[in-house]
Amino acid sequence: MRSVFCLRHPLLSLAAQLSGRLFSFLAACLLIGGCVSQSMRPNLPYPAFVVTDEMPDIFLAALPGVRAKEFSSDMRTRASSSRVLLPAEWSGTTGGSPGKSLEIFVLEGKLRFSDFELGPGGYAYVPPGSLGFRLETKAGALILYALDDVDAAAVIRAPIIIESDVVPWQEVHAGIYEKELRADPGTGARTWLVRLDADAAPPFTSSSAMREGYLVDGELRHTECFEGEPRTAGYLRGGYFRRPPDTVNGGPESKALVPSVWFLRERSGGKVQQHARCPAL
Repeated sequence: MRSVFCLRHPLLSLAAQLSGRLFSFLAACLLIGGCVSQSMRPNLPYPAFVVTDEMPDIFLAALPGVRAKEFSSDMRTRASSSRVLLPAEWSGTTGGSPGKSLEIFVLEGKLRFSDFELGPGGYAYVPPGSLGFRLETKAGALILYALDDVDAAAVIRAPIIIESDVVPWQEVHAGIYEKELRADPGTGARTWLVRLDADAAPPFTSSSAMREGYLVDGELRHTECFEGEPRTAGYLRGGYFRRPPDTVNGGPESKALVPSVWFLRERSGGKVQQHARCPAL
């Protein structure tokens, strides 16, 4: 449950002198009018409306000396996704998890990736079997860091290192734009950015692949359809979800409150469908 923060109201001293039902009534009114709160996150059987800053720090073996918030992990395969805080004067390599593909997206600060300096929005993909590239930061950086299993059907066999600013936005719905960072035609695996203008409302959609997302910037309200009912709550910058395949989400109650940007990943090709409403059970 989120904390609720109350502002001192000048009538509280007067209300304290009252008793019985009148006191209860005034106290309730003051609570409603004088407190700033956020709605509770819906109880769902999968991670959604996650506040990354509330997650515990963990040790990340592949990157010694960092602080990480782990979104997902597979103990058997060691596939994982995390947000990682790299301290100032930190250095390491991409070779800490051989046999895995690696994705990095820079959220804040600057990260030198081999001979390339990546600022906010910088993206790198390292396929399995690549040599370890040197990583270093002078002033520190905040990054998204994902390790995935080898897929024999993958076509992309060379590293990708880009600044996302050079990739154009493509409008896919009114006020909603996409920017592709990686799309493997062999596996269908995809990584991309979605930008929503203020007040843009995504339609009800679903994907046949598991999808995870991190809110890079902005603030919005979003709906997850669960057991035939819409479950709506807010995302602030740093919010995260990992949505199971075929989960319907979006719809008329979903809206960007300010311009917002998502970082999204699917580890396999997903067929996207639009829906008129949350499907009934």
